[in-house]
Amino acid sequence: MIFKSIMKHKWVALFSVFSTFIYAGVQLYQPQIMKHIMTVMSSTTYTRHQMSDKIQGYGIELLIVAAIGILFAIFSTLSAARIAQEIGADVREQTYKKINTFSYENVEQFNAGNLVVRMTNDVTQVQNLMMMIFQILLRIPVLLIGGVILSITTMPRLWWITVLLIVLIVAVTAVLMGQMGPHFMAFQKLTDRINAIAKQNLRGARVVKSFVQEKNQIGAFDQTSDELYDHNWAVGKIFSAMIPLFTIIAQGAIWLAIYFVSTFVTNSQTIAQDSIGGIATFMTYMGMIMFAIIMGGMISMFASRGMVSIGRINEVLNTKPAMTFDENAKDESLKGSVRFDHVSFNYPNDEEPTLKDISFEIQPGQMVGIVGATGAGKSTLAQLIPRLFDPTKGTVYVGEKDLKTVSRGTLKSNISIVLQKAILFSGTIAGNIKQGKADATEDEMTRAAQIAQAAEFITTKDGQYESEVEERGNNFSGGQKQRLSITRGVVKNPNVLILDDSTSALDAKSEKLVQEALNKDLKDTTTIIIAQKISSVVHADNILVLDQGKLVGQGTHHELVASNKIYQEIYETQKAQED
Repeated sequence: MIFKSIMKHKWVALFSVFSTFIYAGVQLYQPQIMKHIMTVMSSTTYTRHQMSDKIQGYGIELLIVAAIGILFAIFSTLSAARIAQEIGADVREQTYKKINTFSYENVEQFNAGNLVVRMTNDVTQVQNLMMMIFQILLRIPVLLIGGVILSITTMPRLWWITVLLIVLIVAVTAVLMGQMGPHFMAFQKLTDRINAIAKQNLRGARVVKSFVQEKNQIGAFDQTSDELYDHNWAVGKIFSAMIPLFTIIAQGAIWLAIYFVSTFVTNSQTIAQDSIGGIATFMTYMGMIMFAIIMGGMISMFASRGMVSIGRINEVLNTKPAMTFDENAKDESLKGSVRFDHVSFNYPNDEEPTLKDISFEIQPGQMVGIVGATGAGKSTLAQLIPRLFDPTKGTVYVGEKDLKTVSRGTLKSNISIVLQKAILFSGTIAGNIKQGKADATEDEMTRAAQIAQAAEFITTKDGQYESEVEERGNNFSGGQKQRLSITRGVVKNPNVLILDDSTSALDAKSEKLVQEALNKDLKDTTTIIIAQKISSVVHADNILVLDQGKLVGQGTHHELVASNKIYQEIYETQKAQED
């Protein structure tokens, strides 16, 4: 994933690498110029005029090198930022695209809140990691290797101090990074949990307020927040120990270098003159070595967090959709017949099947009702028809075609489902209706709205079909949201229309008007109505009765009242409530 994105923007990546290497090379070269300047200043072999000329020459060289360093530092930062943003955008888009191929089963497997965190927070972590790699990490081997070589060539007798510095800093870094690793592993899980709690609290704000659950919600959030705080504080304490330890090691190495150089001064005047410029340069290179190791350790620490995020994103990208379509299948028009052939269905991780060996057939143009007690499997059965789920056993046919053999476009153009929970998206009324048919004209939207009895409130708004829809349709009542959802379902004039208890928020008059409009204007459409109320399906051509996942009866209202015990119980209960 990351490698493909880098190759996609390879020229930016290569320029970033080139700029970083040049910048690192300049950093290594600058101490050599300073060494020459200090050596000239301490020399007794040059006249004042000669010394001035040489220092001016080295000074100009130093300015030129510094200017080159600044220029390529800017190039390095800009190109690193560019490649990091490009990779972040690619990964974010790929992740979102992949999520949209998931079936309900895949989404439930990950959890919606978890997927949002992976697409936002985890992608940001990857983006930050790429920025550090191209801006800092690529410099580290150049500074480390170059610093070691140049420090030893500058003061050959002190090579062991360089080795000692490296060993001590690497050892301390390894210990501290090992302690930080588990804390970073916990960060993302706790971030997921906090996001889920906040999301549930905000979505269920009315329930929370109604039942005065603010204190409990705050308590649950605080508990998770405190856990995250503990991990962050633990990392902070480790960091607080890191810098002093590195400082002590560096200062100790510098003290050793100065001490041993001072012993050289007493033994040889030549060594003393070379050492005046060499000791400062040697200490500069030791600082570079220390910086390279420390930054390498810190980046490895952040990289561990970034690698966790990469793993989480890869988990999404590598997940195969639970439902696939035949890419070679052509879009076609299906007849409105629906047939279930010994269909059973299990939700993931459920041992008991929700639907058990169900078989029935619906003829084109029929209106069919599905009734049963809560949990009988009505909505699950309905969701198998537009292939939101695939049956565990058996086959679902629409227009005598096995749904597993038809294209995604065929399903979309022939079958509409209006789900039990009316969901609207922020935007406009037209934008929501056109999700049912992208190229719907205003006349088609008006016709669909009239069938769904939504025209009566749409036309009262100033913008009419361009009127604003707030997030989750919060500026509409429950009944209005259901009628807009029905409008979205019928706008493409589907061959099969499924209404999954989608008139439950309507009053009896509005529900009757919707059913009459469906019978009149969509008489060639096969309509399947899932309902809690028998009054919603009493005029259906056929009614299916479900009980505990089994089909226990089918027939007209009068036939079932006369012969089906389950239907009789539901009917008598609802009749008593109405009386």
